[in-house]
Amino acid sequence: QVLLVESGGGLVQAGGSLRLSCAPSGRTFNWDTMGWFRQAPGKEREFVAATTWSGSVYYAYYADSMKGRFTISRDVAKNTMYLQMNSLKPEDTAVYYCAASTSYSGTTGLADGNNYNYWGQGTQVTVSS
Repeated sequence: QVLLVESGGGLVQAGGSLRLSCAPSGRTFNWDTMGWFRQAPGKEREFVAATTWSGSVYYAYYADSMKGRFTISRDVAKNTMYLQMNSLKPEDTAVYYCAASTSYSGTTGLADGNNYNYWGQGTQVTVSS
């Protein structure tokens, strides 16, 4: 059963923008951490960005290549996560995956996919030259 559903992917020209969404399907869990990963053809899955709570403080973490272009946000009440992608480049072309964890709430292991126990099916983002 797919518990996370991504949407908002598509085809966009270089320099354009897309906004991805990730929402629960069916049962809603208490998501301590939610994040985005991506995988291009022939490459390993890589970390994009994540949000979590450290105590009562909201925290966001980005891969270095995403800083300044991508913005992650989260509607806690809806357990819905967004990824605003601006200034898209052809190398951003990949399948983007939503991930969540019901147990990990730290700030040092957010880029580690092993800390996530729920995944979506992915949404394709294609950036043309």
